[in-house]
Amino acid sequence: MPVPASGGRARLPEEVRPERTRGEHTHGEPPAPPAVAAHTVRRHSVRGQILRALRSALADGELVPGEVYSAPALGERFGVSATPVREAMQRLAAEGAVEVVPNRGFRVAARGPRELAEIAEVRAMIEAPVILRLARTVPAARWRELRPLACATETAAAEGDRARYAEADRAFHRALLSLGGNAQLVTVAADLHRRSAWPLAAGPAARRADLAADAAQHTALLDALIAGDQEAVRRLVRAHFGGAEV
Repeated sequence: MPVPASGGRARLPEEVRPERTRGEHTHGEPPAPPAVAAHTVRRHSVRGQILRALRSALADGELVPGEVYSAPALGERFGVSATPVREAMQRLAAEGAVEVVPNRGFRVAARGPRELAEIAEVRAMIEAPVILRLARTVPAARWRELRPLACATETAAAEGDRARYAEADRAFHRALLSLGGNAQLVTVAADLHRRSAWPLAAGPAARRADLAADAAQHTALLDALIAGDQEAVRRLVRAHFGGAEV
């Protein structure tokens, strides 16, 4: 659900629009009555939808790097109160996609080529050795289980859906690294991956051809892992991480 052009309103489904009152159960309080519990579920549902919409707008460049956006203004566009927008923006701030501007709102992070190159280098240092190690120990059957995730990246790339591609790409890498059993590494890698997903401060977003090439590398890497071709895995890992030393 992208942010609409100025003057438009992106309405959320009627059944998940938040009420304007507040109130959530906290530790130490008695259980909330059913009506309040239902309200809490709806509120979390709306916040999740707003978060997905904002991530989509970031990936597509609809939220412009360097620009400041207020929660009330975005809430007006979505047809919701400022509260779920503000909560979603706080989550994005924790991820480094936006930064808080006191009394104004949130500024979209402006990542330049150097910062993205540095993030890519760190990702390669973390992910490449893990993939090479797993290539020697994980059986082919486990690699085959990742096939639907690789296919999902190809589908999103073919449709040119940058936001959906970013999520599918992250899901593939997360599932791959999860086979190593190190939850902390998976969390750090996922954070770096998300930080690298937003568009540059200046310049076009990733083209459909770029997405397709990246997705094709997923499929080729998975084929090599299933086949147990260590040399092909090493070559593909190096290519996927921009010529990283492996």
